[in-house]
Amino acid sequence: MQSSEHDEYVYHESLVHPALVAHANPKRVFIGGGGEGATLREVLRHESVEECVMVDIDGDVVNMCREHTPFYSAGAYGDKRTRLIIGDAKEGLANEPDGSFDVIIMDLSDPLDGGPCYQLYTTDFYRLLSKKLAPGGIFVTQSGCASVRDAHHVFSPIHHTLTQVFPKVYGYTMCVPSFTSEWGFNLAVNDTSIDLSGVDADETLKKRGLEMKFYDTVSHRRMFALPKPLRTLIDNEKRVMTVENPLFMCSTDTHAGIFEDQES
Repeated sequence: MQSSEHDEYVYHESLVHPALVAHANPKRVFIGGGGEGATLREVLRHESVEECVMVDIDGDVVNMCREHTPFYSAGAYGDKRTRLIIGDAKEGLANEPDGSFDVIIMDLSDPLDGGPCYQLYTTDFYRLLSKKLAPGGIFVTQSGCASVRDAHHVFSPIHHTLTQVFPKVYGYTMCVPSFTSEWGFNLAVNDTSIDLSGVDADETLKKRGLEMKFYDTVSHRRMFALPKPLRTLIDNEKRVMTVENPLFMCSTDTHAGIFEDQES
């Protein structure tokens, strides 16, 4: 399941707004992926945003969603603040000046064996990305399944990989019913003084004239309150995702034996 109109707002508000709300005045935003346009839609709800650069590799997906599922983008593709580029997200970001984005959002496909974007979950890419953040900038990426059963596949490795580049990384999750799983996100900053507690989220949303269907202070607190098994997993994670040694959420043996009877 890629997305469902019934609960897509849970995923997209969880991906976008913790970062946008934590930033005092987000003006330039970069989105990698996000072809259906809902991430772009949520970013542009913040009137302070002057430009959002979105780079997606699949123009057919973008065009199909614009034509057949326009409720996802809700006019965002026609917004004058949108600069849409069909191409590789790494190349698109590399072509931008250093220090030019207040928030960078990676709404990519999962890192899959043979997939188009597993290299965008590696230290090489994160080092490039870190340089593109303006002072006080915030980075967030979707990070795959994050239930206690399967968070070890990529959620905790992405978190640990980010710690090799950024001084502070926050993992958080939310249940997205259509994904049949708790879903993971990782947020990273170079400025460790940035307040990611979400305690002022309601006040910030009110000042910006925003009313969310899902995201608020209480939801923020729930998202960032990881259960003990995930906290333990993150604390003990040693794997680092590199171009030479990538990790994948799904491969031929990812779920091998999961439905087989287990000996007690």
